Amino acid sequence: MKAEYVNPFLQAASLVFNQLLQVDLIRGKTVVKNSLAPGQEIAIYIDVTGPVNGRVIYSMTSDGARKIFEKLGGTPESFDQEYRDVLGEIANMITGNALNIFLSRNEFLDVSVPVVVDTRTTPFPAKNDTTLGLNMYSPLGMIDINISLREAA
Repeated sequence: MKAEYVNPFLQAASLVFNQLLQVDLIRGKTVVKNSLAPGQEIAIYIDVTGPVNGRVIYSMTSDGARKIFEKLGGTPESFDQEYRDVLGEIANMITGNALNIFLSRNEFLDVSVPVVVDTRTTPFPAKNDTTLGLNMYSPLGMIDINISLREAA
């Protein structure tokens, strides 16, 4: 997997967390895995098509999701009803910023609407595929970013 396809998502995640949540994301370890399965309880996935095809998954613990939700003004009482919308919108912002990086290189990608899944209660639609797993750390918790993108045939 080429860095030119991975780095826009990492740059965009750092930008959104810095601007929206006023926290820095610090890059941790990177691993190559054989599965797209998220490493944390709450997962947001986005399908990508165009010059590259695949999936990008952002995941975090439920505690991390709660901290992000409350940092943005959500109340503890409304978490269960509203966190999916909030996390989906953050994923939209990250992916939109990544798409802008691709557009600046004249690469046009299509992305799906983010899907937020609580893997404790809903099976995650993971497939076996070469995946780059990156840990990003912040005061709000660790964010796992799993990226599996292949150049289109």
